[in-house]
Amino acid sequence: MVKTTLKIDGMMCGMCEAHICDAIRKAVPAAKKVTASRAKKEASFLTEDAVDASFIKNVIDETGYTCLGAESAPYERKGLFGRR
Repeated sequence: MVKTTLKIDGMMCGMCEAHICDAIRKAVPAAKKVTASRAKKEASFLTEDAVDASFIKNVIDETGYTCLGAESAPYERKGLFGRR
């Protein structure tokens, strides 16, 4: 799995977070564990394959918020059953 983290400017409330999450889910239907945090000024989600950074930045910018950056990194599940 790949975790994509986006730095986003302009989120002010819970509805802003929901708007960002909805935009990500619509643009990347395979996205799982989609979250957004106005306090951290970021959003993140998991996918099986990496998502094109310029594509997802454009999706966020089209919502009226500003995507300051996007990075993807391999994600390993943590917890009791995640290790082998």
